[in-house]
Amino acid sequence: MTTVAFIGLGNMGGPMAANLAKAGFTLRAFDLSQEALDVAKSNGCEVAFSAQEAATDADFVISMLPAGKHVRGLYVEGETPLFDVIKQSALVIDCSTIDADTARSVAAAGAEKGIGFVDAPVSGG
Repeated sequence: MTTVAFIGLGNMGGPMAANLAKAGFTLRAFDLSQEALDVAKSNGCEVAFSAQEAATDADFVISMLPAGKHVRGLYVEGETPLFDVIKQSALVIDCSTIDADTARSVAAAGAEKGIGFVDAPVSGG
């Protein structure tokens, strides 16, 4: 079965994750908000205790974060960047509405590790 990691369960990410879980995907969800995690769990998502736990062995990693600095921090920087735990055959789909330069630089960092990265911002309009 296809496993999807979903990171960022706010006003748009939470319903998107719920829809994927309802469609039958194994959905591992992570957010910094416990309330968002509780809602995700009630919608059929598996709750992960970290972004790294959610992304490990996932076939797809979807992120929906507030700003470019958060996307860069998640995938490239920090103690354990997500690109260090995502398997090479996975596809990253970043739905954060961020600046193009950050999206390009994060995509390049993923490419260096053999990980596909799609910039797919949403506006909520």
